[in-house]
Amino acid sequence: MHDLLFLRSMNKKQIIIGFVTLFIGSLIYLIDRPPDQTYFVYSSPVNISLFTTIPNIFVVIGGSLPEFIHVFSFIVITAGLIFCNKRGYLIICLPWFLIDCVFEVGQNVNTCSSNIIPDWFARIPFLENTENYFLKGTFDYLDLAAIAFGTLTAYFVLLTTDKRKKREIA
Repeated sequence: MHDLLFLRSMNKKQIIIGFVTLFIGSLIYLIDRPPDQTYFVYSSPVNISLFTTIPNIFVVIGGSLPEFIHVFSFIVITAGLIFCNKRGYLIICLPWFLIDCVFEVGQNVNTCSSNIIPDWFARIPFLENTENYFLKGTFDYLDLAAIAFGTLTAYFVLLTTDKRKKREIA
């Protein structure tokens, strides 16, 4: 019974929007970035890179688009899983915004950032790349702008796809 309520309270439209956007973001790494610069590409057991196969389709926006997509997708997916109102959407947006900003700024102070990463991260899949993320990543003010824009866009998408809003109209 509880599982059924959870499934009905999910906003499937928001979840689909989030995952489709995340998929598009993955294409940036597969098509526009050299395979040795992307964790999930170079750590894949098979060659999934399309870097030399398909022309660069994201061009200039491909530089900061992943930051926009990351924060946007995770906000929309999180909100889709949690039935909440406008205030709840803000509560979801703020931590994702801050997390993405901390990671971006951490690339600017990469030595300090890499020094605070616990040693045990090296033994956990995905987390073992955290130090490289800070040491090899590049800080960019445009990325911070993309994170802010992604957060605002996600909030407006949440408002327009809110299930409650549709019930009030009907």
